[in-house]
Amino acid sequence: MYYPKTKVYFDGSHFIGIPHEKQLWKKRNNIKKKVKNETEEKIKELYKKETGTKKEKTEKVIEKINEEIKDEEKAKEIVKATLEKEKRNKIVRLTRLYRKIGLQQWTHFCTFTYDSNKLTEEEFRNKLLTCLRHLSHRKNWKYIGVFERSPNLERLHFHGIFVIAEMVGEIIETKDYSTKTHQMQITHQNTFFLERFGRNDFKEIINNAGVTDAVNYIMKYIRKTGEKVIYSKHLQTYFVADILDNDVVCKIGQEDRKILLFDDFKCLDFETGEVLGQPNKDKSLIDKLPKAYWLSFGYRA
Repeated sequence: MYYPKTKVYFDGSHFIGIPHEKQLWKKRNNIKKKVKNETEEKIKELYKKETGTKKEKTEKVIEKINEEIKDEEKAKEIVKATLEKEKRNKIVRLTRLYRKIGLQQWTHFCTFTYDSNKLTEEEFRNKLLTCLRHLSHRKNWKYIGVFERSPNLERLHFHGIFVIAEMVGEIIETKDYSTKTHQMQITHQNTFFLERFGRNDFKEIINNAGVTDAVNYIMKYIRKTGEKVIYSKHLQTYFVADILDNDVVCKIGQEDRKILLFDDFKCLDFETGEVLGQPNKDKSLIDKLPKAYWLSFGYRA
């Protein structure tokens, strides 16, 4: 048995394949666009602003919705359904995030700090993201990051993990005082960003442990603040390859729809018979293979 056009992702420990299946149902062409539900959006905003435990925040939101619709049971039903839906959506987003992270060779963990002497906060956000998009397009930079505020000074930062194929500016070593640890520290600042945005820190990622630390740091802020995750364009969730049966450990997942692959599995091209390589030995191979960003028609997770 063999598995052509298999979508493969990395779950943090192993490569997992989702084989392509024959079309078992008709594809609908008239899929309606999702319309934002105003009540759901309001519930999410209210919940975000409230303080206290999850139970306390939920009860406060129910009270406010009940004041509008004058039906306590319906208010409870709507609020709980909305929050449960949001919880599921968050799990899906985090799963996609981890899969995107697993397919890259991250080189740097970078922090950019807002400098009020150079820009307004809005300008800092907009111009930094515009700059990063240009570097992604022109220099093939890849990144995943999030904005957050420092706990004491409330100063805006952008934290991100980067694949920097071609560096801009120069990296200079500076010594300054950390308001977080209350100690002197050494940072590696990029002159290109220092001139345009202010203080920054480019920490080189040496090994997988460095990637794990950087990812955990970013995930902490995503869970705490609910801030939107910023991705560079064309950061794939899957790559597509032809897989042989002897590279499959076993079938896994719901209804055995997925396949667990051996760490040293090979990617092939069944049309030419060419062995393309082994992703665990050469991660640059992943960039050369066809990319996929979601489960398109013909795949079931």
